[in-house]
Amino acid sequence: MTTSPNVPAIETVGLGRRYRRGWALRDTSFRLPAGRVCGLVGPNGAGKTTLLSLAADLITPTTGTITLSGHRPGSVEARQSTAFLSQQKALYPRFRVSEVLRMGGELNPTWHHETAESVIDAGQVPMDARIGTLSGGQATRVAFALALGKRPRLMLLDEPMADLDPLVRHQMTDILQAEARRNGSTVVMSSHLVSELENACDYLVLVNNGTVRLAGEVDLLLAEHRQLTARPGEKLDLEGHQVIATSNADGGSLSALVRAPHPSPAGSEHRPPTLEELVLGYLRTPDAPALLTPSAQITDDIEVSA
Repeated sequence: MTTSPNVPAIETVGLGRRYRRGWALRDTSFRLPAGRVCGLVGPNGAGKTTLLSLAADLITPTTGTITLSGHRPGSVEARQSTAFLSQQKALYPRFRVSEVLRMGGELNPTWHHETAESVIDAGQVPMDARIGTLSGGQATRVAFALALGKRPRLMLLDEPMADLDPLVRHQMTDILQAEARRNGSTVVMSSHLVSELENACDYLVLVNNGTVRLAGEVDLLLAEHRQLTARPGEKLDLEGHQVIATSNADGGSLSALVRAPHPSPAGSEHRPPTLEELVLGYLRTPDAPALLTPSAQITDDIEVSA
């Protein structure tokens, strides 16, 4: 089963999902190129879990479409090439670790036992232990082993590392990056820890109020913005700038996240923002104009397989 490298790992067109309480996701259109490690960020209730659940075929769209490497979620091709992990690990508590891995091999034609076993061994999780007796962190490692052993082209992670300590989170992130590079797979990682994503992800999708506000390569998104701060004793002149958000910097001076390129105003210091500053700026101003880099924009039609 092969896929053209030009086919995006995820493409949504006018995607929306409505519940009785209202829209969780609305009019969402973007592309995620294959082979990226993508951070999916946004506040609670923004639509992140809904987006991942639509991709994993756990729920169906109210409007629009979503495709995974050109295939509909739920198709044989999508199921065989996609792995989904959430905070609630789908593991049988009475199974032993070795039985979980054997089940993975029997259910997945692309199974690579050595990959799965290496994840278990690195965490010193006993193969004969029952899942129900493991700590939360150990169970998470087993879930990752099951997902990585499948050798998926697309991994969807809905904050599955929330119960891991910082060191183990860092280790698991390193494993994900290594597997993505080795197999050319795509990883979508939902997290509230933006500072950790900065070193792990090369792509960003920011969702707020049910819509995508930022999408694209992290370096390009950062290059499109500047963080301006008034010098001591000076006022920050923002006339002519497209201001995304303002805040008080250290010492009480005014700081602003603006779209670049613009000449920096007199009496100000300027630099590219950090990823955390970029994300917080767009979260502070939900109605700021959306920005999608060219690779994230929907520009033509992709043939979709059922």
